Amino acid sequence: MTSDTSVPTGDRAAESVTPITTNTFVGTASGNDDPPAPIRGLRRLMVWIIPANLGIYMIWGALPGILLPQQITVLFGQKDHVANLAIVATIGAFAAMVVQPIAGRISDRTRSRFGRRAPLILIGSLAGGLSLIGLAFADSLVGVIIAWTLVQVGYNIAQGPLTAVMPDRVPVKRRGTFAALSGIGLMVGALGGSIVGAMFFNSITVGYVFFAVFSLVVLTLFVVMNPDYSSKNLQREPFTVLDFLKTFWVNPVAHPDFFWAFTGRLLLYTGYFAVTGYQLFLLSDYFHVAHPEQVIPLLGLLSLVGIIVSTVIAGPLSDRVGRRKPFVFASAAVVSLAFLLPWLWPDLTSWIIMTVVAGFGFGMFQAVDTALMSEVLPSARSFAKDLGVVNIAATLPQTLAPGVAGVIILAFGYGALFPVAIVLGILGALAVWPIKATR
Repeated sequence: MTSDTSVPTGDRAAESVTPITTNTFVGTASGNDDPPAPIRGLRRLMVWIIPANLGIYMIWGALPGILLPQQITVLFGQKDHVANLAIVATIGAFAAMVVQPIAGRISDRTRSRFGRRAPLILIGSLAGGLSLIGLAFADSLVGVIIAWTLVQVGYNIAQGPLTAVMPDRVPVKRRGTFAALSGIGLMVGALGGSIVGAMFFNSITVGYVFFAVFSLVVLTLFVVMNPDYSSKNLQREPFTVLDFLKTFWVNPVAHPDFFWAFTGRLLLYTGYFAVTGYQLFLLSDYFHVAHPEQVIPLLGLLSLVGIIVSTVIAGPLSDRVGRRKPFVFASAAVVSLAFLLPWLWPDLTSWIIMTVVAGFGFGMFQAVDTALMSEVLPSARSFAKDLGVVNIAATLPQTLAPGVAGVIILAFGYGALFPVAIVLGILGALAVWPIKATR
């Protein structure tokens, strides 16, 4: 840490009622020097992180799994909708993978009176909203690809800096609770997005405009209600092309904990969203539901019940026991057992049961995984860049799921999704075993 002002650490940082006035403070992800977050500001931040995540993840819940597939089906017919969706989703996912760590790198280097994160959160939400409106009026495959890619670019510009708020401003002993609240916003957003998206199933243009406006409003309110410390006097590190290229790379030898945490999240998320992210076509083509848009809201509500219950319990409990890994192992086991049901019993009833059980397991994982990630970040000076790399493991599976699932379905049929997801989930849990920074 480099600072000319004494900074309270540990719980004392959270108990302080006087904001730190220095502009040279740099926290550490491990918590050796906790962020200067006064308790009133921290509580407000914990409240506002839920709607902030809602603003972004409702889009990821509504578009890739419901509105975008429906738009493609309406525009190009049902015959090739799997292949067309796979093309659109793959290109968009690649954009997400590239943009978020770049946005994080820019955020880490941003110097403004509003802090490092706020400017890009606002710019990204505005750019994403405008792109979403453009997607609403796209009427060709090329137009859909371009517009969806720009949507990915815009909202990933906002999401990278938003994720860096926790290691920037939340003391390490509060991160399990903060991660649980953040996870509630994330999962309620993703599943609530599917519910709201189903409401716009036959009014896609109106739905796109709604999500664009909602996201811009809540992210703007988050920035206004949670002002960051000025970063104008933070020392700006020299920029080189090599440093820029390293944006996408964290040495697994020098930072093995980070590597294993990234790998675990990537595998588990990919398995989960390869199944749940393909819900619309599974319901219509695999379970032969006549009107899937009428079933999706019920499924979303049932999944939310499981997720909220496990998230509220697992996050604070992991803080209390001081362990993260057991919750990851348990979540993988629960989700894997849930995916067995529709594989062995291809019926709508089994899908409904799976939705609740898998939601419970995934909520448990989501509650502790963000806290775990924050404790293995390589550098205090590049929180947003490193979290941008980490978030590739979260956003890439969600946006790429239709593409991945499409390839599997075209090659082996719908039933193959479930064993693939089970194997990926188990491997994801095993990947966190070697991590030494947390138990």
